[in-house]
Amino acid sequence: MTNAQTLDFTNAQTTAQMWVVNDGVMGGVSESRFRHDAEGVMIEGIVSLENNGGFASVRSAAAFGVGTVALELKIKGDGKRYKFILRTDASPRSPMYQADFVAAEGWHTYRFVPSDFRASFRGRAVDAPDLVFADAKELGILIADKQAGSFHLQLQTIRALTAVNSGR
Repeated sequence: MTNAQTLDFTNAQTTAQMWVVNDGVMGGVSESRFRHDAEGVMIEGIVSLENNGGFASVRSAAAFGVGTVALELKIKGDGKRYKFILRTDASPRSPMYQADFVAAEGWHTYRFVPSDFRASFRGRAVDAPDLVFADAKELGILIADKQAGSFHLQLQTIRALTAVNSGR
C-alpha cells in the first residue's frame, strides 16, 4: 500500500475547479484557456509582451497531506519553460513559490521537492518561510520569462508523495 494522493486531471470534476490568471490583471493582453480532455487538462494560449505583459497561467485549489515530501506532475509539453507554482495563502498579496521546468514533448513525470521552489512576489525574489507542501492552498502552471507566442501543455496528474512512497 502506498501513501499517495493524486489530483487526476483526466477527471472533468478536477478540471472544473480551475481558473485562469493572466497578465491582464496588470494591463497585459496575454491569453490562456484550458479544456478537459480524456488525457488530462489541455492548457494553451498566447503570451504577449504588449502593455508590459508577459505571463499566462491556470490555477486550482490545492490540499496536500501532512508528510508530503515530493510532488510529481505528469505532463506532455511543447519544449517551453514553465513554472509550477504554489501559494500557502490564497491572497493575491501573498508570495508565490515557483519551480522551473521545461515541458518536453511526449509524456514525462517531473518530481519537485520543497527546496526546488523559490519564493517571489510579482516576479521578484522575496524572503519567505521554507515551503511546506501541506501548507499549500493554491497550485498552478505559469508561463512567463518573455516567452512571447503560442504555448500548449497537457497536465494529466499531480501526485503527492510521502516518505513511504517517495523512493528516498
